[in-house]
Order: sequence, then C-alpha cells, then structure tokens
Amino acid sequence: MSINLVKLLIISVFLTACTTHNNIATEHMNSMSTSVPLQEYLIQPGDSLDIKFFYNPELNDLVVVRPDGRISLQLAPEIPAAGQTPAQLTSTLEKRYEKELANPGITVIVRSFSSQRVYVDGEVNKPGMVALLGPLTVLQSIAEAGGAKDTAKTDQVLIIRKSKDNKPQAIEVNLDEIRKAADGSQNLLLAPYDVVFVPKSTIANVNQFIDQYIRRNIPIPFGVSYGIGF
Repeated sequence: MSINLVKLLIISVFLTACTTHNNIATEHMNSMSTSVPLQEYLIQPGDSLDIKFFYNPELNDLVVVRPDGRISLQLAPEIPAAGQTPAQLTSTLEKRYEKELANPGITVIVRSFSSQRVYVDGEVNKPGMVALLGPLTVLQSIAEAGGAKDTAKTDQVLIIRKSKDNKPQAIEVNLDEIRKAADGSQNLLLAPYDVVFVPKSTIANVNQFIDQYIRRNIPIPFGVSYGIGF
C-alpha cells in the first residue's frame, strides 16, 4: 500500500465522522506545548481484556472488545468498555456487579492490543504508519519513524486527532521541553489514528497549515473552518 494511500486512509478516519455538507466542524483548543499530562491507555475495540474476580474466580473471563466497543460477561451481557481506562472499566464493573456479589473485587488487565496505527509525517527519516501495540508516546512514535531529521523544528510538532465528540483538533507539543521533563509529564500518549507532523520551519498559522495539509492529502473538495486557538 502506498504512503499516500495510507495517509489518506488514516486522515479520513477522523474526518469521516466530522464532515457534513462538505464542512468540518472543529473545537477550540488551547496550546498544550507547555504542559501535557501523561494519560492512561484507553481501551479500544479489538483489545483482549482479562477480567479477574478476586473472590469469585468462577466469573473470571478473557474477552475481546467488540467493534461496537462493548464486552459481554456473565451476569453482565452488555458493558461499554472502549474509551475507558482499565481503572475506569474496573469501577464500572464493580458497580454493575455490586447487586449480585457481596464483594466484587474486580481487576481489568489488557492482555493484547488491537492493531491500531498512527501516522508520522514531516521531517522524520521514515515517514509512515507506526503500529500502536500499546501505550505509545509522541517521542516513541518519532523514534519508530527513524527519528527527527536535523532540519526538523522540534519545538512545534503538531498532533492532529479526532476528539471525543468526533471533531478534529490539533495539539502543539515541544519535543525539546518533553526531553527536559524527567518525569515524562509532557510526553503525550498518542491515540489510534493520530497524525504526528514534524515541521521543517515555524508554522505561523496553525489553522491554515492544517487546512492545507488535509487538502493536500485528501483529494476531494470541501470547505474547512478551523477554530483552534494557539
């Protein structure tokens, strides 16, 4: 599969749900280049989950998250799982089972991850798809893409992703600051189908750049109205 086709597919993922009458709605978002918390992994469709009941081992189960984001367990056939952290799903399950069990005592372990991808583009040595086999930070994704070139402007890297309400958003991160933060607090975890773009020079107008980037990679006519604050 060609790089251009792969790029088209991955960008189309977060645009498909956002386009209505050839327009893309976006949300306002402040720059996160100075402080980005390290998030926990969010469960995805296709992930394999090991559900353990400490005091009721007969209910233990190994399940795969369905395409609709749900899992089915004994006594609880329809549980939303995708989009939650393992800790959040644990809490959800304990509340669901508290009526049936005196002490649910549940833990959720992600045993295997679905074949999600992110795309790394721009001033990297090997632009292309990077497998998301588990928690993956922006620095790790760039390393998987062969590292940033000497010509890269690493203090203004853009991450383009689909937000929770299915609207495109951009996050600006500073790789130099990430490297200085010994605790990894600014090393953003990537989400499935994120696009990481490492520029060659300063991007004066982020909104205009994203508009041009998407138009260049998706050969269909549409209007774009970005309202992303940086």
